[in-house]
Amino acid sequence: MANNNILAGIYAGLTGTYSQLASLYPDGLTLENINEARSSTNTNTYVNQSFASYLQTNFTNIDKNGDGKITSDEMNNLTNIMSKQGLTKAELTQMYATGASGLSQDTMNKILEHFDEMDTNHDGRITSAEINAYDLNAARMEKEDEFNNRRATDMSVFYGSESSSSSDTYSLLSYKYKNND
Repeated sequence: MANNNILAGIYAGLTGTYSQLASLYPDGLTLENINEARSSTNTNTYVNQSFASYLQTNFTNIDKNGDGKITSDEMNNLTNIMSKQGLTKAELTQMYATGASGLSQDTMNKILEHFDEMDTNHDGRITSAEINAYDLNAARMEKEDEFNNRRATDMSVFYGSESSSSSDTYSLLSYKYKNND
């Protein structure tokens, strides 16, 4: 997950799918239009079904003025809020379930599994910055653990190394007590 804006694919996918659908219906994108586009054999070859499913499921939340149409302003508002404030666990879970995340299964599982740890400001949403900070901190902790768990071998001044496979590993003290058999 080295991408600086790991959630950018979600925002781009939503915007792109909206644009495709809106171009088909110049009078406005209604819930019926989305249903029609998703079931039509003419359009479903180039309409991203996963993102269209998200728009369909969340239609009433996106249609802020309640006029039965999603406008470009409402869509821009949605993606701006998502990109600035992040996504909730429910939103991520829904996108993952519909296949609309654009993220690998391992990445999405990690995000969902560690969501509360990633949500450092505890607002119930995670941003790309919080995901990246978590990844960076996890990598740092892994290196610290690796460093702290290193075992010194063949380095003792006073004691020989029992881990050495050669019999000529001695310490300073071993010469004094060397058994000359």
